[in-house]
Amino acid sequence: MLVPTGSDAGSVSRRMPPCCPVDGGNPLQRASVPARYDDAAMSTVIDMREAVVLLERFPALAGATATIDSGEIVLLQGPNGVGKTTFLRSCAGLLPVASGRLDVLGHDLVGARRAVRRHVALLGHTSQLYDDLTVVDNVKFWSKANGVRDGDLAGALDRMGVSKRLYSIPVERLSAGQKRRVAIAIVIASRPRLWLLDEPHAGLDQAGRDLLDSLLGDATEAGATVVFASHELDRAEAVASRSLVFSGGVIVSDDA
Repeated sequence: MLVPTGSDAGSVSRRMPPCCPVDGGNPLQRASVPARYDDAAMSTVIDMREAVVLLERFPALAGATATIDSGEIVLLQGPNGVGKTTFLRSCAGLLPVASGRLDVLGHDLVGARRAVRRHVALLGHTSQLYDDLTVVDNVKFWSKANGVRDGDLAGALDRMGVSKRLYSIPVERLSAGQKRRVAIAIVIASRPRLWLLDEPHAGLDQAGRDLLDSLLGDATEAGATVVFASHELDRAEAVASRSLVFSGGVIVSDDA
């Protein structure tokens, strides 16, 4: 899991690896999404009730309530600083819930935040790749850290249009869009049951954005759930099945 700091995520910044891979199929298919997640029958993926999350002493979430079910693509809307990134990071188990309730994939994140992390992928505004390492060395690092097989990662890089000629190039020499494609490929290969994405289209060209939208649809058809924040509302609303609108750390509208 790649975890950069977002616009309302405060000063907390760390890298956390993606979740475990799923076996089966040929490498390219495995690198996209599995035919079906083993426990995709779980109905409620996120159950948040009156959650308060503090960044230092500031309530970035101030009593937020939401329920998100398996297979949904949910758009988080609202201006900067209203709690969208904090919502994503809390659901990834990175920020503690000071009061209220938050269950993710059946795990109580108020009492045990780490339990859910291997099932979740969080991608923030930036790639959080290591600039001084080559593309292939970054990929090998995440592969070793998370038990992702070489075939899964190679197929995911190919699916995201990352040319093999870039493999030996330091990440610092890649364009923003190329870095984004590499980061998304790592997320794809990790097979998360819950995709948490902060401005996922940022830095991508038109072809990359269209490809990402297609991948998100494939993931939810396989039983995964996608929650993403975006200011590109025309594109985002066309992809999403629901929209949650944030204001002042609470969810003020749920547009199914």
